[in-house]
Amino acid sequence: MAARTHVRPATSTEASTVPFWLDSPARPEPTQALRGEAATDLLIVGGGFTGLWAAMQAKERDPSREVLLLESHEIAFGATGRNGGFLDPSLTHGLENGARHFPGELRTLDKLARRNLEELFATLDRYGIDADVERTGEMTLARRPHEIQGLREQHDLARTLGIDSEWLEGAALRDEIRSPVFLAGRWERDTVALVDPAKLAWGLRNAALELGVRIHEHSPVVAIDRDGKGMVAATERGRIRARRVLLATNGYPGLVRAIDRRIVPVYDYVLVTEPLTSAQRDAIGWGNRQGLADASNRFHYFRLTPDDRILWGGYDAVYHYGSGIRPEFDQRPATFDLLERNFFETFPQLDPIRFSHRWGGVIDTSTRVCATFGTAHRGRVAYSVGYTGLGLGASRFGAAVALDLLEGIPTERTELQLVRKKSVPFPPEPLRWAGVELTRNAMARADRSGRRGPWLRLLDALKLGFDS
Repeated sequence: MAARTHVRPATSTEASTVPFWLDSPARPEPTQALRGEAATDLLIVGGGFTGLWAAMQAKERDPSREVLLLESHEIAFGATGRNGGFLDPSLTHGLENGARHFPGELRTLDKLARRNLEELFATLDRYGIDADVERTGEMTLARRPHEIQGLREQHDLARTLGIDSEWLEGAALRDEIRSPVFLAGRWERDTVALVDPAKLAWGLRNAALELGVRIHEHSPVVAIDRDGKGMVAATERGRIRARRVLLATNGYPGLVRAIDRRIVPVYDYVLVTEPLTSAQRDAIGWGNRQGLADASNRFHYFRLTPDDRILWGGYDAVYHYGSGIRPEFDQRPATFDLLERNFFETFPQLDPIRFSHRWGGVIDTSTRVCATFGTAHRGRVAYSVGYTGLGLGASRFGAAVALDLLEGIPTERTELQLVRKKSVPFPPEPLRWAGVELTRNAMARADRSGRRGPWLRLLDALKLGFDS
């Protein structure tokens, strides 16, 4: 569809750059930074979802174990507090990606994913964590005729696994979502939940503290190394001796070379509207409040917030040469312009609604577009990274895997090919940047034409990918 011409509301350029979820009076005061010497049984580096889930599960497995968590900024900083809040059970970034990489254990992965999600909800109940959970499912939508077949195949695959997937076209689709651009959709009713990711992280933080986890924010770890039978970690103002270390660093430098070779940092961007009026809500339908996403390679994800704003993100995944991460990359006017144009193409009846928040930041992706696991320093260090923007649920599972690896305990989790088989490393620069840019451009062409060109077909054959 050709881009519409509309007058950009003045507030879209003046929107708050604080992520909507963090722009809250419930945001807790940070804990004190680590200063001086410390010792612990388990050191967790990173206070995002993987680190928080690891801290809680470590204490639940062994309440006597000393656990210390260090966060370089504040809890819910980074991808944890600026994602869309889609709590997807998938451990493999969706069924299609799981079928591509792990066809022989797809049913096992689905079983473990469902179990992980139910245990996650049980944890929220047990500790009284209110994360504004809405179990409304997710609808994936086709914008172009050539996307319908692939979406239908995903629908059929979901049904073979016993997933409640409903197919919608024509009037049935328009009854759910009133937009001129969507041709078909499939709605998984019993899988994805929507949450406030910051409230979830802050709730896990409080529960971890109650369990006896020591948390120090504004304490970036700058190096780790072996020390006798354990490890030693250095921060800007302190030093920690630990028997074991769990790295939960997402797209940021991972402190061991294996992590930096297996993931790249990608910038993802989001807009949030002002609250919709009753008339605006009626104009777009969406009465069941599902999470929504496009079926294209370059996709949007969008949802309603608890106060009826529309969160609209994704589409333009940006990689900077040398795996660059800088604060100034968080704001990218060209991407915000693109997101805004696509928003008003999708919901022209809302033009000229204003945008209250806009932000961007780093997520991590691996060549298999889902989490990758491993150990370093003779098993004293374990990591779980590479969630590719779909880590709210999978991070709990990944934390359990990392703890299993540190404890040397064979489990159903550690026997999975998902865990035993490492993702293919990204090449060094300049091949890394060239490969990512070539893939991004090829994906854009495939979205327009419906044909996967030679480069994407090669990546398909090698089971390699790039996503956000």
